[in-house]
Amino acid sequence: MNDGAATAGFCRDCYTAASADERRCLSCGSPRLLRHPELHQLSIAHIDCDAFYAAVEKRDNPELADKPLIIGGGVRGVVSTACYIARIRGVKSAMPMFKALKLCPEAVVIKPNMPKYSEVGRLVRGMMMDVTPLVQPLSIDEAFLDLTGTARLHGMSPALTLAKLLARISSEAGITASVGLSHNKFLAKLASDLEKPRGFSVLGRAETLTFLAERPVGFIWGVGKAMQEQLAKGGITHIGQLQAMDKIELMRRFGSMGARLYHLSRGEDDRHVSTDDHSKSISAETTFNTDISDCAELERILWPLAEKVSRRAKAEGVAGHTVVLKLKTADFKLRTRNSSLSDPTLLANRIYDAAIPMLQREATGTAFRLIGVGITGLTPASPEQETETLDAGVAARAKAELAVDKIRDKFGRSAVGRGIGFGDDD
Repeated sequence: MNDGAATAGFCRDCYTAASADERRCLSCGSPRLLRHPELHQLSIAHIDCDAFYAAVEKRDNPELADKPLIIGGGVRGVVSTACYIARIRGVKSAMPMFKALKLCPEAVVIKPNMPKYSEVGRLVRGMMMDVTPLVQPLSIDEAFLDLTGTARLHGMSPALTLAKLLARISSEAGITASVGLSHNKFLAKLASDLEKPRGFSVLGRAETLTFLAERPVGFIWGVGKAMQEQLAKGGITHIGQLQAMDKIELMRRFGSMGARLYHLSRGEDDRHVSTDDHSKSISAETTFNTDISDCAELERILWPLAEKVSRRAKAEGVAGHTVVLKLKTADFKLRTRNSSLSDPTLLANRIYDAAIPMLQREATGTAFRLIGVGITGLTPASPEQETETLDAGVAARAKAELAVDKIRDKFGRSAVGRGIGFGDDD
């Protein structure tokens, strides 16, 4: 973290060098002084936009600036994101809307506008690419950056380059972001959450073990609620306890996860920032205003979700080896079912056809509040390549789907209406 006693530092507002004993910038008077002994030696960063969806909406409507804002569905939906004013009241992402509105009844609620958010996300991504070609997106609003070797190119350290990048994001995109700077991806991502919003946190090599030791085990990637409970049964609640354990002992008790716990508890992460990482999955889901138990109705709702997944897959040039069905019961219990395909797909018809048998096995009278579908095990592909591998009947439907895509691309999505599997019109 930032160390006030460190000598290496600069002002985040005017970039003037700052010494250890200054409380405000001698040049511009700003109190935002960033200091750390390893500040100019680190080059792996994680940038995360602050309350991204909410920030975009507040940018576009200044009247919302001082109001609690929730981006999400209706009363039966969930919170996509919440501004920091709403978060102070306890509102969190993925929280059911009825709980969020109980905590913050005066909140303004806006449905997500994904096309707008995607446009801003692309703008920010382009700014990242301007400072380094090594950008690994994690989602629409966050990414890892490797700025190793960029000091000569930009004439400044990676830390200064990042500070100027944050200022550019604020100026040109109209939103703010936070950055974590460290010596590997695990620590950089951890650091970016430490001082949100508008944060700039640094984790150096010398402090890694000490910093991690006092943190709960939940700070480690992959250690969710179930794993935390499993560790707690053995009396392990803090990372420092893992640091004191032998790797073989951890692997004996926790299998392959034990090796992960051993290395990450010590801040060891040898993964590179990779520009070829595709999304691990593509999915779409919807929450109903009232619970639905009728299988035919669920099948009807599933089709446009399959289309949505297909559009994204085609846009990204990837196909999935596995189709995943997601259902949430009226009492919030989640069911996920998987179906592996002989060949990967990015076609809506094949996604839908694979999901239907799974849905029919589950929809036997149970009331559901949410349904979703997705593909995983992604691999580079194109619709044309896929149709060449299909049998005649399936290939004919695939070609019809691609023909409809072309018409919609030219004349808009409403140009051609179609029902499930090219049946009745919508």
